[in-house]
Amino acid sequence: MVHIRFEGRSYDVDEAQLGVKAGMNDTLIKERLAQHFDVHLNRWQSYVIDRRPSGDLIVRPEAVYG
Repeated sequence: MVHIRFEGRSYDVDEAQLGVKAGMNDTLIKERLAQHFDVHLNRWQSYVIDRRPSGDLIVRPEAVYG
């Protein structure tokens, strides 16, 4: 499962629906997300992809402190 926080909303999308496979790098995953949400790739530039021990992915905006 891919848990996505995008523009203030949360989405849970199956990896197969996104075309995401184990071992893909962040750039490829962000390309798939851009295609899925029909937005330009640069909209995902500041997003972070966390890989959980369960195999799930969490895609979220980068946390900025200070």
